[in-house]
Amino acid sequence: MIDIDLTPSAAERVAAIAERQGKPAILRLAVDGGGCAGFQYRFELADSVEDDDVLAERDGVKLVVDTISLDLVRGCSVDFVENLGGAAFQVNNPNAQSGCGCGTSFSV
Repeated sequence: MIDIDLTPSAAERVAAIAERQGKPAILRLAVDGGGCAGFQYRFELADSVEDDDVLAERDGVKLVVDTISLDLVRGCSVDFVENLGGAAFQVNNPNAQSGCGCGTSFSV
């Protein structure tokens, strides 16, 4: 099983944001307690890949997840979607038992 994956759409968006901010094209996905369903996803541009990170790479863009968060997102893919509701990174997580309407929190 692939630990984590980054879609072409997400890779393209991360590359554009990183270039605009003058940062490396490294997107960090972390899971925090909270949100309306128990856990919530947190995204940020990272300056580097840490020793304990799990890494996925597409088109020169890196997606990194720390080992603690990995247990909750193993097998997921990160996509970037644009629709009438706006534009956002979206996690397709096979481990989530339920989610909320905002799409940023989930339960296992």
